Amino acid sequence: MPMAEPLSDLSHLSLAQIAQLAADAKLPPVASWNPARTGDSEMRIASDGRWFHQGGPINRANMVRLFSTILRREADGSHVLVTPAEKLSIAVDDKPFQAIEVKSEGAGPARRLAFRLNTGDLVVAGRDNAISMDATGPVLGVRAGLEARISRAVYYELAEIALEEAADPPGVWSGGSFFALDAAS
Repeated sequence: MPMAEPLSDLSHLSLAQIAQLAADAKLPPVASWNPARTGDSEMRIASDGRWFHQGGPINRANMVRLFSTILRREADGSHVLVTPAEKLSIAVDDKPFQAIEVKSEGAGPARRLAFRLNTGDLVVAGRDNAISMDATGPVLGVRAGLEARISRAVYYELAEIALEEAADPPGVWSGGSFFALDAAS
């Protein structure tokens, strides 16, 4: 089954359309797969979101997208690529995804924020996909413990929204949830 081509940007879509696309994304049921065969994928996801195999970059975007659909975070915080037949470890330098674009609609508690990831995935921030801060910056919850590092440019857009709305502490609303953008939160 061929994968849909990723969106080049979110500018031509409404947030309702983005939310529907995100909801329609059918991902493999990796949480239910527990194969006995394990090993090392010899793959790594760099902190900038680039994927490598045996030290060389994976330059085919569709391969990266495919691998990202079978990525799972284990209870111990490690990451694996899992299929019904095998589970292979994968090194992740920081977060496995990068949030590279944001689209905002509404204001205050009625605001909704949709993010496009470097893999083409769409995520609407809210209770199930929280925005948080860690020691190195902003993070977006993606799915089942997987996270995206929010890029600097996207963080600046979020900071601008927070400054315009003048909340204390500074932060943004999305999907009825408030997300503080200060390091103390």
